[in-house]
Amino acid sequence: MNAVFSGSFDPITNGHLDVLERASRIFDQVTVTVMHNARKSGKHLFTLEERLAILREVTAHLPNVGVDSFEGLLVDYMRRSDHGIIVRGLRAVSDYEYELQIAHLNREIGGVETVFIMAATHWSYVSSSMVKEVASYGGPIDNMVPPASARALIDKFSDRYGQRIQSS
Repeated sequence: MNAVFSGSFDPITNGHLDVLERASRIFDQVTVTVMHNARKSGKHLFTLEERLAILREVTAHLPNVGVDSFEGLLVDYMRRSDHGIIVRGLRAVSDYEYELQIAHLNREIGGVETVFIMAATHWSYVSSSMVKEVASYGGPIDNMVPPASARALIDKFSDRYGQRIQSS
């Protein structure tokens, strides 16, 4: 069975990667999909192309994982492709409440099932938003994101990291 792991991945974190690696052991094929939402243009730190490039590098060690993007409803993407299951990662109860509503909606409008994978406990505090916040101040991020994400974040905030190194 094939699955889709969808998100903004702005950027991918070690929590995302943990869920993805575990999903890759459960499903025959997993496609990481980045939604392109024209209404959110300019609201992401990384462009769609940058996020796809980071994901390709981060997932290179997983032979049954592919990377793609789509626009529109995830259930429509799944209808066009050979995927039967949506994979979603959960960090906390607050994630579950939100994701449960989306899972019910996707089943109702597209007949698609969702499988939840709990992120490892030691990643439960990590979110893309928090990582971007720490990086924006030149803070340490290496333990929260894969190396490709860390390099991309440091490049985006190179002025902050330069100031941090000079003041140390």
